[in-house]
Amino acid sequence: MPETQTDYGEFFAENGYLPGVTVLESEELAALRRNFDELESKIGKENAQYSLHNAHMQHEFAMQAAAHPTVVAVLRVILGPNVFLLDSRFICKYPVGQVSGAGPDVEPYVAWHQDVRYWGVDGGPVVSVWLAIDDADAENGAVYFIPGSHKNGLQQHGSAQKAGNMLTSNQEIPSELVDESKKVLCPLKAGQMSLHHGLTVHASEPNRSSRRRCGFVLRYVPTCAYPSDDPDRPRTFPATVLVSGENKEGYFTDKAPGFFHKAM
Repeated sequence: MPETQTDYGEFFAENGYLPGVTVLESEELAALRRNFDELESKIGKENAQYSLHNAHMQHEFAMQAAAHPTVVAVLRVILGPNVFLLDSRFICKYPVGQVSGAGPDVEPYVAWHQDVRYWGVDGGPVVSVWLAIDDADAENGAVYFIPGSHKNGLQQHGSAQKAGNMLTSNQEIPSELVDESKKVLCPLKAGQMSLHHGLTVHASEPNRSSRRRCGFVLRYVPTCAYPSDDPDRPRTFPATVLVSGENKEGYFTDKAPGFFHKAM
């Protein structure tokens, strides 16, 4: 595990991901978990799996987490001083059988994929953050990365043949293009984050434990990035927020909610 911010940048550049950065102190973590649990109880577990999209625009606690000083400081090392939050989503993988799905024998999983395949952004990298609300480990479906895969460009994606893929578009990199012998598990303690490049190939297995695995997934870009003109990657960006620096290029609009005040 890298120990300094300089090491963070070097490790990320080489491997395409960064594991186990502690973000939240115990009180901050308890508050985030309490607020999420309240949302979960209101909308139910089935909806909480993937439907809490761009909550940072409505809920101050979510915006505070997305712009947490530690998160922003690490992003500045990787992306530079001027950074937009592009999008956010709470993702929960519940124990198999705890929520209804396509069928009683279907185990929810996330197929091998690259985030940027459907993000519709050019001109700069997309960096994804998983901020762990719960512990994530092999038993409850923590993410696997293929180190260095971000250097190989955009891979071919098709439709997953196995039922249970949690990805919205059911996308999957064909198995023959993924060398699973190189995969590395990225366990996290609640309150830690991992970061990965939009081209880094990653996946996660079903949650076969008795514990929930929930995280706050955040996507960031440098302000030099811009929406792509690609009909195969159509995307709208209704929730962009400048979390660091200046928006000199103006490719994205700062749509910060009124309760947010940028610190840097």
